[in-house]
Amino acid sequence: MGDWTFFSNYGHVLVCLARDGRARLRDVAREVGITERAVQKIVKDMQTEGFIEVRKQGRCNRYRINRRKVLRHPLESHCTVGKLLALIAERGRPLESVAERAEDPKPTPESIAEPGPVPQVATERGSEDKPKPEAEPKPEPKRKPKASKESEPGDGPIDIEQQGSLF
Repeated sequence: MGDWTFFSNYGHVLVCLARDGRARLRDVAREVGITERAVQKIVKDMQTEGFIEVRKQGRCNRYRINRRKVLRHPLESHCTVGKLLALIAERGRPLESVAERAEDPKPTPESIAEPGPVPQVATERGSEDKPKPEAEPKPEPKRKPKASKESEPGDGPIDIEQQGSLF
């Protein structure tokens, strides 16, 4: 079997940054299997074309994906980056290294869980057609955020994971 994949390094870098907009380019390079310098060039190219916005936050860079941007090739121009990433990048999924993926065994029919029968609801004695009422979960008490003079609404950087994409 060959070593080819369906996506280019550009696609792989985009997926990594979509999963974690706070990732270091060094970690992205390790995940994709290319040099850090190559990742820097890819990020710069995608930034120039408007696919990625790079912001400085302290000493770190934060990456935001423009999910409304359409794909470049005429065969895929009907699709947006957001639609592609919805299929490929699982949000919040931690990055695995290339070595870890190589060590993972391929799923076997025995390892894939099949849905079992639907569990029956227990009934009270003497009333076969009426199920027992289930206990309703108690609502969690609402907590007020601590007031701080340092963090005013609208000030400071936006947490991408909390706010979602602004594009």
